[in-house]
Amino acid sequence: MRKTSINRYIFPAALLMMALLNGSCKKLIEIPSSPPTQIGEKDQYADSAAAMSAIAWVYTYAAGTTSGVAWNNGDMIGPVCLSSDELLQPSPYDASMTQFYNYSLSPINGSVGTIWSSPYTSLYVVNNVLANVTDNANMSASFRKQITAEMKVVRAFYYFQLVNMFGPVPVVTGIDYKVNAVLPRAPVDTVYAQIVSDLTSAKQNLMADYPSSGHVRPNQLVADAMLAKVYLYRNNWQGAYDRSNAVIGSGEYNLVTDPNEVFLDGSEEAIWQLPAAGPNNVTGDAMQFIPYSSGSVPPYIATTWLLNAFEPGDLRMQDWLTPTVANGNTVYSPFKYKNLQTPNAQTTEDYMMLRLGEQYLIRAEASAQLGNGAAALSDVNTVRARAGLAASTANPNVKGEVMNAIMHERQVELFAEWGNRWFDLKRTGTAVAVLGAEKPGFTATAQLYPVPQTELQNNIKLKQNPGY
Repeated sequence: MRKTSINRYIFPAALLMMALLNGSCKKLIEIPSSPPTQIGEKDQYADSAAAMSAIAWVYTYAAGTTSGVAWNNGDMIGPVCLSSDELLQPSPYDASMTQFYNYSLSPINGSVGTIWSSPYTSLYVVNNVLANVTDNANMSASFRKQITAEMKVVRAFYYFQLVNMFGPVPVVTGIDYKVNAVLPRAPVDTVYAQIVSDLTSAKQNLMADYPSSGHVRPNQLVADAMLAKVYLYRNNWQGAYDRSNAVIGSGEYNLVTDPNEVFLDGSEEAIWQLPAAGPNNVTGDAMQFIPYSSGSVPPYIATTWLLNAFEPGDLRMQDWLTPTVANGNTVYSPFKYKNLQTPNAQTTEDYMMLRLGEQYLIRAEASAQLGNGAAALSDVNTVRARAGLAASTANPNVKGEVMNAIMHERQVELFAEWGNRWFDLKRTGTAVAVLGAEKPGFTATAQLYPVPQTELQNNIKLKQNPGY
């Protein structure tokens, strides 16, 4: 596991280019056919064409490398699924991962350190692009405007994940490591204010169309989709409704009929989707969840709580979980990403950041909270129909029934994606009731991960979360 303190946010240009060249971005953006192996930072931002090299790194997703999007080795997905009630580890256990499942986390847990440091390492690159592009007279005003907006979307995404795992976190928006090294943890409201500021600014300046092939570099609707999710978490129901409604009503996306095709390259459901390729595996999720051979025990398996949440005939259980017979028992592991490939093989999947199915459920929840149960259930039933299920039997005039239907649908639609279940239980105030009943050892303080011990030692202004 990488252990990188935020005291050391220095990213040499040579290392940046090496990471770029190691992570191949299919159909991403125009990059020179024979880029240099090293370039100095001054030359790197000499013009828009040169700057695209650094920008390409930001959007690279390469499982098994240190390039591109944070948590690219599946470092985050396993812990957040264990922390909720979605997955567990079969025997023999990984002791460090078991700590997430039974809420015995220690600040010296290496995975906690990686979950904290990985996004901050990537945030340095994002902030470095912003510092070198935003006011760069060597680039056109339109280019600077677009790239600045794109980087703000990426930055907002990182902070959204961080604040939902750790609560207060340092808000790093510059590249002066001496300043960054002594930043205190900003309150949750301050972190969210930064997220909303970045996304609203980005929305105003992004293009309506995607600026390159595929759905890799954000357009206005990516900012809308991310804002919808942020507003939902902040109980801004009208904002969540308006932004998700804009995405759904745009006509740009469609629910894919076959659940097996949701995560494919070019999926009509993809709002934001990164090219995925690595030296040994395509995505970190597939690397974490798929057994490497027939009969081998998967690293993580679905809990009975997750399996029991699926109704008979739900295509998502059929298509998004895969059975394995191990030691005479049939167990199930996540199978949304199905592509485990060897080097140089052509992948058919991309890594999903934001998708339309989630937007329907965001709009549904916002509608319910705004008093329109019928509209909420209409969106729920749209998602259910794709899963091969009949309409919900919830009474549209009973808010509690409607909300239960929505949260149930989120559980089975969004499982093992970006910590949605873990975050849902916490943001709705149901974590103590649900997890406390299901899993011995859960306490209210377990809803936040500890600040890594190395970070506390390197920055005396950081304070530990309660309970650790």
